[in-house]
Parts: sequence; structure tokens; C-alpha cells
Amino acid sequence: MAAPQIKDIYKILFESIGEGLLIADRTGTIVMANPRCCELFGCTEEGMEGRKVEELIPMNLREKHVHHREYYQANPKKRQMGMNMNLLAQRKDGSKFHVEISLNHFKSGEDIYIVAVLTDVSERVRQQTEIKELNANLEKKVELRTREVLESQKLYSAIAKNFPNGTINVFDKDLKYIFVEGLELQELGINKELLIGTSYLDKIQQEVRPKLEKELVEVFKGKAKKFEINYMNQIYRINAVPLSVSDNVIDKILVVEENVTAQKQVEKKREEALSKEKQLNEMKSRFVSMASHEFRTPLSTVLSSVSLIEKYIEKGDLDKTEKHTSRIKSAVAGLTEILNDFLSVDKLESNKSVVEKKDFDYKEFALEITEEMKTICKPGQEIVVNMTGENWMIHSDPRIMKNVLYNLISNAIKYSPEGQKIAFNSAIQDKSLKVEVIDKGIGIPAEDQKELFSRFFRAKNVTNIKGTGLGLNIVKKYVEMLGGDISFTSELNEGSTFFVNLPINHSHNA
Repeated sequence: MAAPQIKDIYKILFESIGEGLLIADRTGTIVMANPRCCELFGCTEEGMEGRKVEELIPMNLREKHVHHREYYQANPKKRQMGMNMNLLAQRKDGSKFHVEISLNHFKSGEDIYIVAVLTDVSERVRQQTEIKELNANLEKKVELRTREVLESQKLYSAIAKNFPNGTINVFDKDLKYIFVEGLELQELGINKELLIGTSYLDKIQQEVRPKLEKELVEVFKGKAKKFEINYMNQIYRINAVPLSVSDNVIDKILVVEENVTAQKQVEKKREEALSKEKQLNEMKSRFVSMASHEFRTPLSTVLSSVSLIEKYIEKGDLDKTEKHTSRIKSAVAGLTEILNDFLSVDKLESNKSVVEKKDFDYKEFALEITEEMKTICKPGQEIVVNMTGENWMIHSDPRIMKNVLYNLISNAIKYSPEGQKIAFNSAIQDKSLKVEVIDKGIGIPAEDQKELFSRFFRAKNVTNIKGTGLGLNIVKKYVEMLGGDISFTSELNEGSTFFVNLPINHSHNA
């Protein structure tokens, strides 16, 4: 390519890149700035040239920046500033905005110049602060703006060579390289001279080649294109614009490739953080709703019963106080159950709950639990125990197992009508204990089943039945602590069956 053509390409690159570019001499005086840079700082090109770099920085940071600049002049090297930091720049009108800066240097004769690539990241920083909004992709607009002959081909070469995180390319109609520069070439160890005259598409993976070819051919029709591709486990943002050299004939296109993999990873993490934040807010909302109902009702019962007991005592009618003392005991028991759930969750979340295994007779253990649960059965309800196996001496944590069985059986009682049987089946198979708790109660709506083990979740058909929405969440975590698993089947108005499978070791004393 002739020197004038290369010079024209450098000029187009300098004026069309969607980033702010400025060049300063060893004294920190700006000698050149592209239109985007002028736009960022609210100045004309004449207003930028001759200014000190420190004038682009807030007043309280200028003195420190002078020291940084002098150090960089003494130890110049490629450098990127602002990743995961809040660097501030100041416009002519005094307003401030956040930037990321990539620095490099070059020599012209005896003089050394610093090249800075500036990206306005104000929107991204704002979204990081607010968390609730996702980061809008920083779009680099590559447009042909003005044609102005620049003084030095070397300056344009420095700009192209130091384009960060990608490459700047010019292709002919056969999509062969005419020009290629960029920091990524150096990082990948690619000799740009070997690329000139070769096919761009031949170096691209087959699966993305058709999309690239289709988009770039459209650019030769005068359409600017902006799209992304996944290439060799990296994500590239492609900006392509037509180059009209003479008579409006498009025989070349300018293609800017930017590796945005790191940015996409940051965006993904931000989206995940936002999702977790939404889940936490939903959990808080459920807790407030549950607590306002589950605490208020028993406390109201206690208050009204105490008032009535006081009146009966004043009248000397002590026989009528028994009913209300029973109501108080029941209400306090309900509150105790709620608080125990909260304490269990706290222990699990803070890793304070530990597994303490020991030898015990599971059959005797299960029968004791059954007797205790009978005291809370509704009229006519019956717990039917079925145990299959021979050696019931096992080695596990009875405290955790008791919590699991209490919760499952009490749920079966709670959500079943009067007069119904509840099956409590246990079987020893190989080195596993298999437990089934079967009820013929109200069942679980199909659309609610996927959330059943979530914290504070309660199915739509149990809103009038007391509960915290924590029990099954705790049970699942306890079962997992013992190395087991829990599952269920359920049909609305037909009942539910919960399956627990726990690995066990038979007691050595059996």
C-alpha cells in the first residue's frame, strides 16, 4: 500500500474510533486529541491542544497526578488504569465522569510522547453502585467523521499499535488483509507482516465463518455493522464501517475487533449478584408476611386468655380458667416451634450445627417418636408404623434424624383431615435406611412443587394453616448433612409421600 493511502487510513482510524484518544509530550502538554476525546471533555480540538493533562483531572487529584506522570515518564511502559477502580476525569464545565485509561508511549526523534486511550465508564459505575440495573454494554462507535491531514504517520501508527484488547484491520473486497495493528497481535505473538495479503476468513473457525462473511459483505454495500462472535473461547465485539476512497466506491472496509471476554464475565457476575439480591428481597418479603401472621395470632390468643383468666379469678370462678390456660400453652408451644425453626436456620447458616453420630436402636427410636406424635394427632387420625428389616442397630445422629422425622410426620398430621391414617414406613436395605411418610391430605399444587424446599416458601393452598415455611428447608439441609437425599410425590387433594434415603453404618455392637 502506498504511503499516502496508509496515511489516509491512519487519519480515518484516529477520527473514527469510538474511544477518546490523546497524545501528550514529556511535560504533560496535550499535542493532539481526537474528536471523541474533545466530545468527552466538552472542548474543541483547539481547546484541547496546549492544555496540561492535569486540567482534565479534578482539582484535589492534580498534585498527586503530577507525581504519577513524572514517574511514568521516567519508567514508561504499556499500562491500563481504571479496571474495577473509579478514576475521575473533569470536563471543561467542571462536571466529572468516570473513565478507564490505557497508556503507552513512543519516541519521535529525541522526544517521547504518551498515548492515552480513554473510555467513559460513568454509566457502568452508576449501575455498579445502584446494583439493581445491569451494566449497559459500552458501545464503540466506529464512524467516519472528518478527514484532516495529520502531521506524522508515526503518530497514527502508535495509535493503531496501542489499540487495547483487540485489533484494527482494513480488508479489501476479497476480505484479505491490507492493514492490521493492535495490542492483541503482540500478546498472541502474531507477526502482522505475515498477515498482509492473506485471507481473514481462512484464519477463522469454520462455525463462525459464515456469520462473519455475511456481515462483512454487507459493509461493502455501505452498511456499518456492529455484532459479537464467540471465537476460540473468547468473545469479540466487531465494529465494521465502509471506506470510500474516491468516487464513493467502497473497495475497503475498516474492521475493529475488541476482545470483551473480561467485560462479559464482569457483567455475568453482576447479573448473578443482582439475581441473588432479588432472591434475598423476596425471602425478606416472605419472612415479614409470615412473621406478622404467625407471631401476631398466638400473642393475641395469649393476651385475650390472660385477660379472661384475670376476670374469672376476680369472680372466684377458677374452673373456667382451665380452658384458657390450655389455649395459652398451645399458643406458647406454637411460638416455640417457630423460634426453634429460626434457631435451626441460624445454626445451619453459621455452620454451628454439627453431626454427632452414635450407636442406637432405630426401631425403638422410631416407635418413641410415633408415641410422641400421637399427642398432636387430630381426632380419628392414626399413625400406622411399618418396619422392614432385621438389624436395627445403626450408627448415625439421632438428634438430626429426630428433627427430620418430627417435621415430616407433623406436616402429614397438619395437612391431613380428621379420621385419616398416616403411614410411617422404614426399611433397612444394604447400608441405607429408607423412610416413607405417606398422607392422604390436601396435597401440593403442581406449580408450587419446584419451590417446596425453598426458605419461607408455602404453597398457595396452605395460607390458612399455621407454619413458617422453614421446616422442609431445614429438613433438606439436615438430610444432606447426613449424606442422604429427600424427594416427594404429591397430587392436589389426594395426598403426599415424602421419601428419605440415608446412608447408615450398622452398629458394631449389633
